[in-house]
Amino acid sequence: MKELQKLLDIMARLRDPETGCEWDIAQDFASIAPYTVEEAYEVADAIERDDLVALEDELGDLLLQVVFHARMAEEAGAFDFAAVAAGISEKMVRRHPHVFGDEVEIAAGLQQGSWERIKAAERSVDPDQSALAGVAKALPALKRAEKLGRRAARVGFDWPDRQGVRAKIREELEELEEAIGTRDEQRVNEEFGDLLFAVVNLARHLGVDPEHSLTSANYKFEKRFRDMEAAITATGSKLNDLSLESLDKEWRAAKQRINSAGS
Repeated sequence: MKELQKLLDIMARLRDPETGCEWDIAQDFASIAPYTVEEAYEVADAIERDDLVALEDELGDLLLQVVFHARMAEEAGAFDFAAVAAGISEKMVRRHPHVFGDEVEIAAGLQQGSWERIKAAERSVDPDQSALAGVAKALPALKRAEKLGRRAARVGFDWPDRQGVRAKIREELEELEEAIGTRDEQRVNEEFGDLLFAVVNLARHLGVDPEHSLTSANYKFEKRFRDMEAAITATGSKLNDLSLESLDKEWRAAKQRINSAGS
């Protein structure tokens, strides 16, 4: 708590209108929000790399974002950091009656669907009573598509099995091909989005996290490309000097080297 209070005091001093930092004073919720999202991604990146030293540092950066937002809210007379901490503490206790509840609730343990029932009760006081209420618009598109599909599925709007989703993907591919043929940029963009949305729904039916899956694919591609690039550069050549056929051959070689090293 001593170190946390020190951080809160630092932020208060940075935001002091007379003696603080001009940049920090000039910020508002909207200007800081992109940094908050960026820091969350950097935390995820450190975890993906299994770098605990970096994770400690990135968690500090993310905590600073929470402190920054809370300080601005306190200045506006809305809430402060203590209210944020109290709010999430109360929510976690409420959502875990099998841990923090009375003797009967603890004895019953976590029951199937209880988490969602508790969250549904929380949402019942929201003026927006849509099944899709509360799915944040600022979420990454893949994650938001997954949540929208999951919410719709809860009220029965879903394919009965993965075969139905695969048929939908084929349908969307055909519609995308038709759009490409028209050279209508807006239609191509729309049909491509429909295809991605269908693929995300397939991930949900397969129990795959699409955001994590694509992140892993990005890492894999980058690792193989860098290996291929280094191998080509070592021969005195440049990637631009090679034909597509030669690049494909080098790509396969890089893939084999990496797979062999990992085995």
